[in-house]
Amino acid sequence: MREHVTSAASSRPLRLGLLTHSVNPRGGVVHTLELAHALHDAGHEVTVMAPALPGQTMFRPVRCELNLLPIPTPAKTAEPQDLFATVSARIHACERHLERRLQHLTFDVLHAQDPIGANALATMRERGLIGGFVRTVHHLDTFDDVRLMARQRRGFEAAQQVLCVSQLWCDVLQRDHGITAALVHNGIDCQRYTRGADASDAQVTARYGLRGGVGGGVGAPVFLSVGGIEARKNTVRLLDAFIALREQMPNAQWVIVGGASLLNHDACVAAFNARLADSGLTIGPGQDIVVTGTVADDHMPALYRAADVLVMPSLREGFGLVVLEALACGTPTVVSDVAPFTEHLSDADCCWCDPLDALSIADAMRRALAPERALALAQRTPEVCLRHSWEASAARHVALYRARAAQAQRPAALPA
Repeated sequence: MREHVTSAASSRPLRLGLLTHSVNPRGGVVHTLELAHALHDAGHEVTVMAPALPGQTMFRPVRCELNLLPIPTPAKTAEPQDLFATVSARIHACERHLERRLQHLTFDVLHAQDPIGANALATMRERGLIGGFVRTVHHLDTFDDVRLMARQRRGFEAAQQVLCVSQLWCDVLQRDHGITAALVHNGIDCQRYTRGADASDAQVTARYGLRGGVGGGVGAPVFLSVGGIEARKNTVRLLDAFIALREQMPNAQWVIVGGASLLNHDACVAAFNARLADSGLTIGPGQDIVVTGTVADDHMPALYRAADVLVMPSLREGFGLVVLEALACGTPTVVSDVAPFTEHLSDADCCWCDPLDALSIADAMRRALAPERALALAQRTPEVCLRHSWEASAARHVALYRARAAQAQRPAALPA
């Protein structure tokens, strides 16, 4: 059954299918769920589809329809499953589900947030089961495996409409691939991420061994980074910055949250552990460095509030949603002085750093502890958070969906 499209003038609710690659709290998955909720609240019929291993559930409650697409448990072998096999299994799970679903249900729009869903939709289009699909490119990766690079490329080249969450990636797609993408920003839920501590904050900080309780203060500051230990997150260089900072602040603590990923980050973790072994720093709950792994989703606002500074010296991001989450919770931020951060953040929102210079990162961490920064955030929610809402993002998506439908229905020009 072919995908049905509506006219631009129509205001009827849309039936939307949003595909994401995982049930884990990664940026693209968060984007999918928040967008789905905003579209659902606006009156559209939304289904979220995500591959899941046996026993897995979505990391956050979902208010709209959720389809978990079963992935067979990988066979136990001496060698771990490689990334191409992992990706292929998830693509096939999406294809199997879509083939069954499209036999009895028509979507106005099918929208993939990553190459996994996009490759499944590209196959559905090739088979004539849908007329086209939408793809959001959050960022592009570089893989040694040419098969993965081909899958990544197919995921946006086969789409009829491509969106990006920052101008940086719109420009990359245009320059390197000749793809014209529309800009649609992320949002932030300022009802979820707030400055006001609740009764659970102290329990959350004690659970993960944060020394300072709710904010350690200038003498014993708590620094937070989100995303685990990854090369893209610049974690090893951030460790060097923390080591330098500890010379002046020996009671400082660094908390690393998250890290669930399909990608293999073993090389970065090994480099991190080797540097840590030389530093004399301790690691574990209540120690100099706390590595929590994936945490309960409802613990994140409390962890932001417990930190004195969020540090995000990333080398490559799609948008950097955690910066807005931290700011909404009243936490000063350190951010790389590169796009996409420079597109939507100002000097008032963050302390900039050179992500390639550990001493620059350490200096920005010191500057972010200035009392006036925390005071300003305690008094009001930053304008950048108010400007980026999921409601506005959803409205922009719907306008683009309808514009694409109108273009698809426009008759082709007759030859002269």
